[in-house]
Amino acid sequence: MKAHLYLRASTSDQDAERAKQSLLDFAQGKSLQVAGIYSENISGTKLERPELSRLLASASAGDVLLVESVDRLSRLTMAEWDSLKSTIKSKGLRLVVADMPTTHEMLTLKDDGDIGTRIMQVINEMLVDLMATMARLDQEKRVERIKQGLDNKRARGEKVGGKGRNQKKWDQVADLLKRNGNTMEEIAKLADVGIATVYRIKKELTL
Repeated sequence: MKAHLYLRASTSDQDAERAKQSLLDFAQGKSLQVAGIYSENISGTKLERPELSRLLASASAGDVLLVESVDRLSRLTMAEWDSLKSTIKSKGLRLVVADMPTTHEMLTLKDDGDIGTRIMQVINEMLVDLMATMARLDQEKRVERIKQGLDNKRARGEKVGGKGRNQKKWDQVADLLKRNGNTMEEIAKLADVGIATVYRIKKELTL
């Protein structure tokens, strides 16, 4: 049986392939033939994802879509999750989630109309739906916490957004200012910063 591994991380500073080896080991342990590895850095709240779309286009009926956990596949709204599920089902793929043992049963079940098989499929689908819902709720809570944090900063009069301070540059400019041996323009050139940065640091030093 062929398996298509899907790996996802939300941002570019996260490692989308962090779980690659564990999924390869899982596939080997289940005697699955790895047909492709699809990795991308993109939010799980987006339905349209280049690598996921490429996987769905490449996979054939009876193949396995293997993910580390449900939240790597979806943090979608319920409507979007239903759409993705329908696509996976219409392709005839078996969704297997490494950290959900119930989905491992999909590797051995035969779609022959047997009542036991059908019951197992229904239970499995319910559990996957539950985990997808929890992943979405977790995402919404995260967004709300970030928003509250920013609102609290604004309420305290703190700056929100923009680049963080480059402490090394700040210290260099501060040291040059304290020496009083250079003009503001010379300090900017020596520290390789903008003249406005020099004036801002000077203002901070005099507060």
